Amino acid sequence: MQPNLPERMGKPSPFGSSPFAPYLRSTMLYPLIRQLLFCFPPEDVHYFSMDLMRSACRLGPVKKLISGTHSVKDPALEKHLFGLRFTNPVGLGAGFDKNAVYLNELEALGFGFVEIGTVTPLPQPGNDKPRLFRLPADKALINRMGFNNNGVKAIAARLAARKKENSSLIVGGNIGKNKVTPNEDAWKDYSICFEELFDYVDYFVVNVSSPNTPGLRALQDKDSLKQIFSVLQNSNQRKTKPKPILLKIAPDLTEEQLDDIIALSAEEHLDGLVATNTTISREGLLTDEKTITDIGMGGLSGKPVKTRSTEVVQYLSKGTGGGIPIIASGGIFTGADAEEKMKAGASLVQVWTGFIYEGPSIVKNICKYLLQA
Repeated sequence: MQPNLPERMGKPSPFGSSPFAPYLRSTMLYPLIRQLLFCFPPEDVHYFSMDLMRSACRLGPVKKLISGTHSVKDPALEKHLFGLRFTNPVGLGAGFDKNAVYLNELEALGFGFVEIGTVTPLPQPGNDKPRLFRLPADKALINRMGFNNNGVKAIAARLAARKKENSSLIVGGNIGKNKVTPNEDAWKDYSICFEELFDYVDYFVVNVSSPNTPGLRALQDKDSLKQIFSVLQNSNQRKTKPKPILLKIAPDLTEEQLDDIIALSAEEHLDGLVATNTTISREGLLTDEKTITDIGMGGLSGKPVKTRSTEVVQYLSKGTGGGIPIIASGGIFTGADAEEKMKAGASLVQVWTGFIYEGPSIVKNICKYLLQA
């Protein structure tokens, strides 16, 4: 651990994202490394692994080696959306690098884009630990992190310093409200984050779908969303060069609620949708019921949410006539999983839990599969 790093606030890491894998030029050892690291608390492993990666990438030749081992560069992988050029369609979902600390390292691992956050106006510690749990039998995680982050001013300052490095990595800003902010004032929090991050991120995602902030999902109703997006779009249109604004939704919405999202997308001129966040469902899990009960509340991610996420992507794509780009997230572990989401109507995909279980080569493996598909 490095004491000079920002306060430890984040979700899990790709445990194999340490420099060991590129040194050995093989992912054959990753299952063994993962088995060892799974013996320790997930949050501790996250920072141990990513700090090790951070230290390695401070050495130019090592970073170049990691990048060369894990990146796939091919014009056929490029995506042009929202007026942005993505070098490949595989991104890292929000919640992994909440505080924009590891962007250089994640870029070296080949990601086409990374979504930071969720960022709130004021710093907040999140929920009490333990708040992150592995379900290896299901290739899943349950988290109740609670929007733990350094606060928008600290994160904006970090992004401003990084911007001087002229990185080509596309960075999205996932924004939310503080826990203490009442829902009727939520629009103010989203507006603050929008203004503070505007010069430093390439696109925005409004997060009203996390199950870990009390009352947040109530903001997914149409009237609440209209208020938030009306304020953001008014501010956006006053900018010299407006930024894309997307909405991230839960997989637990009914068809009626999804229809409201589709209508809102047209009315408020949303640039895109992110589908989906974690689920509160516990149906069909292989992990024993006592373990699930002992873990308690939290959002479930990984393989168990894959089917529902794809269904939501397909429903949204059909409902909008394919007229609005969709970033698919949920249960993506392989190239076949990514292809399934794209056939359902997604333009880009995000991994997160799959990153942990598949290891540091997940982006490379998905990209190679897509090139051959």
